[in-house]
Amino acid sequence: MPHTQGRAPAVSLGSQGAILRTGLEELEERKAKLMKTKADIGVVGLAVMGENLVLNMEGRGYTVACFNRSVDKVDVFLAGRGKGRNLIGCRSLEELAMSLERPRRVMMMVRAGQPVDDLMDALRPYLDPGDILIDGGNSHYLDTMRRCDAAEVEGILYVGAGISGGEEGALHGPSIMPGGNVGAWPVLKPILQAIAAKVDDTTPCCEWIGPDGSGHFVKMVHNGIEYGDMQLIGEAYHLMSQGLGMSAAEMHEVFLQWSTGELDSYLIEITADILTRTDPHTNKPVVDLILDVAGQKGTGKWTSQVGLDLGVGIPQIAEAVFARSLSAIKEERVLASRELAGPESLFSGDRGVLLAQLGKALYAAKICSYAQGFQLLRAASREYGWRLNLGDIALMWRGGCIIRARFLGKIKEAFDENPELPNLLLAPHFKKVAAEAQAPWRQVVKTAVDLGIPIPALGAALSYYDAYRSERLPANLIQAQRDYFGAHTYERIDKPRGRFFHTNWTGKGGTTSSSTYVA
Repeated sequence: MPHTQGRAPAVSLGSQGAILRTGLEELEERKAKLMKTKADIGVVGLAVMGENLVLNMEGRGYTVACFNRSVDKVDVFLAGRGKGRNLIGCRSLEELAMSLERPRRVMMMVRAGQPVDDLMDALRPYLDPGDILIDGGNSHYLDTMRRCDAAEVEGILYVGAGISGGEEGALHGPSIMPGGNVGAWPVLKPILQAIAAKVDDTTPCCEWIGPDGSGHFVKMVHNGIEYGDMQLIGEAYHLMSQGLGMSAAEMHEVFLQWSTGELDSYLIEITADILTRTDPHTNKPVVDLILDVAGQKGTGKWTSQVGLDLGVGIPQIAEAVFARSLSAIKEERVLASRELAGPESLFSGDRGVLLAQLGKALYAAKICSYAQGFQLLRAASREYGWRLNLGDIALMWRGGCIIRARFLGKIKEAFDENPELPNLLLAPHFKKVAAEAQAPWRQVVKTAVDLGIPIPALGAALSYYDAYRSERLPANLIQAQRDYFGAHTYERIDKPRGRFFHTNWTGKGGTTSSSTYVA
């Protein structure tokens, strides 16, 4: 047998070689196909929100590349709701990156926290300078600020986009609050505004918020207001069901009526709908069969914490968060209900009058919840130099999102008329609403107290209103106490602001005083 020097003898690969060649050929064909068909945007994460956003984008004429960590979910999606759509299913992040037009746009729809960092790390090898990463989850704004800085070092344009509207909004048009590297906005604007909800004049509920973590901050405050709004509605329901002994059908009629007036909002609307549903097995209202334990995912807590950090009073939002925490100790509450005394009588007055008063009280309290949220936005804008446009934010919340309500148009008008408005309660329209609600609002709170019905948010709203309108509060005594035990000093009403004094209250202390600061 002849021997050719320098050449290895031929080896038969048999069936394994054929399989290897076939696999390589399929990979090359797939790569060639991807080179011919490029997607406009990629979405990583096909849970409820991600899947519906993909369908929304495709429905607006965009080609979307999809990837999910559990790859079989991609196949299920493309064989089901995504069948026949202009979608590209990807089985790896590398394949996703290969399938995208330049600059690449990748939206991450994964759980907030470490999963976002992990995904960023996994995507990094496949991205080039100028590519855009969008975090569409409920990330903490400080994390988004950190990620923006880290991405910028590598030339990646990072965007934290708050998205509100739930499953229905994601599919048909959510409210979108993007912030981060402004260089990404010209590229993202067409697609984000195309998939966003539109208000009556076709204005999209999506506009650029500002730098670094501003988009996620605005979404966080949105959720804080949402907590407050839901708690207020829950308290109205509680007063009607427990205090007035009303049935679900009767309460449905009240909420239905409210949804056609000044209280018109998404949450009032769905509450009316919830109260119509009957369980087919027990023939009881579904709402009566649901355990009274409310869950939470952290955004309400974050909002309350930021209020403390920035020194902004948002007691109504905080009370709504605490109310969910109290609901969680169900077994403890059951025990306490048997041990602790309280009034148990039903309301004996005119039900119609009280319901009318309740509607007025609910509207005034809702205004207070939004007022607190916008004060927090203003404080953060100053703290971080974001220059937030509060009127535009109100406009973005008019459609698609969970807290959309008719009176957001009035909030938009208030900030358009006075961009430096310190509090919504000082705007002419809302000042008038609060004035007209005074008597009914206070009567509802009194009635709830007499009946032993807890109203932490409704009561906190009234206390907030009264505190805000008070020229003098008892903080003078608190400051005297602080100076007494800790020499923390105080300012005087008969001296210029910024000058601090100390009293030797016991006659035993010295002249040394503590420095003045806000922790």
